[in-house]
Amino acid sequence: MMPTASTEAPMHVVIVPGINGSDADHWQSHWERSSTDWKRIAPTSWDEPEVDDWITALDAAVGDSKPVLVTHSLGCLVAAQWSFANAGRVAGMFLVAVPDPLGPNYPEGGPRFGDDLYGQIPMPAVLLTSSNDPYCTPERSRQFADTWGAAQIDIGPQGHINSASGLGEWQEGRNLLTAFAAGLSAQE
Repeated sequence: MMPTASTEAPMHVVIVPGINGSDADHWQSHWERSSTDWKRIAPTSWDEPEVDDWITALDAAVGDSKPVLVTHSLGCLVAAQWSFANAGRVAGMFLVAVPDPLGPNYPEGGPRFGDDLYGQIPMPAVLLTSSNDPYCTPERSRQFADTWGAAQIDIGPQGHINSASGLGEWQEGRNLLTAFAAGLSAQE
């Protein structure tokens, strides 16, 4: 039986949202409000992201606590890039809805966090994808998962797995995170 949010063990989490920082209706915001040991990165700007600023914000949020990173969209690219120089600093990475920085819908003039993300992430990782994500095709999602050495879970047609997807508290995703974290604990 999969644990629910109310029965899960406490876990330390750093939330790495995408551009605009995940609004109040976003599942990341719901999860953060329901947990006491979670924090969100604090870059200088959510709306005009700069690679170095977001990497610095992620580094500061992680500190020496060895959390699980819970990322969305652009946050996946930030976390993957950060991970290559920070093996062992986090327990694992829960990546949701990676955008393709080379895809046709990636914001023009957007930060190029992902242009050089062609290596294996040096910690356990899982990538949750949607079969109809407008920012990343299923084929490209598989390429990210394979290149990063991440397990991939396709959750079906849920768009960009954001507020517009209407997921609210997204209990299915929270259950997947709980199972991922339990697997990390079993590996220690």
